[in-house]
Amino acid sequence: MSPEMQRAKLAKLCEIEGFEDENELFAVVIADSVCPAICCNPDNPECDYTEEKEPDSRNGWCEECQRPTMVAGLVLGGII
Repeated sequence: MSPEMQRAKLAKLCEIEGFEDENELFAVVIADSVCPAICCNPDNPECDYTEEKEPDSRNGWCEECQRPTMVAGLVLGGII
């Protein structure tokens, strides 16, 4: 995934989940057992399906795309 797509998906995830910015998201979920994740399907970049996943999720299952394309916010932000 390109750095531009990573930044765009992280910003979209923050917007959908109601966080002011990625720093607020990181502060809330850094010590939690789950983290908001967003679909990062390169074949369907318009899919913005979100759900809670493990904080280190890099290939979680997207219910919309039916593919392992969900990436957690902490991964998108380079924290994990």
